[in-house]
Amino acid sequence: MAEGETQLDKAMPRDVILVGKKPIMSYAMAALMQLTESGEITVKARGRAISRAVDVAEVVSKRFLSGANVTKTVSIGTEVLGEPPKNVSTIEIKISGKAPKPQ
Repeated sequence: MAEGETQLDKAMPRDVILVGKKPIMSYAMAALMQLTESGEITVKARGRAISRAVDVAEVVSKRFLSGANVTKTVSIGTEVLGEPPKNVSTIEIKISGKAPKPQ
């Protein structure tokens, strides 16, 4: 890793949703599309976007998937960013499952 580059700054795989400042539903729709393609996604965020990432994961699993066949793994951590160095919290939420078939 280059100096100043963090793990989240690298090119993200297609099944990773990096949550930022956009509306929650933008990320939730992207997550749902990726989930139907790959069967598993990872929602990642750091700092103030962590609460938005949790909301995205909840919207996808509860509203879109109705809680059926969804398994989650949550990983939390800390990254050191900037000059002077500051600790920034990170979260990764893995969601796997099948979207319900259209009626």
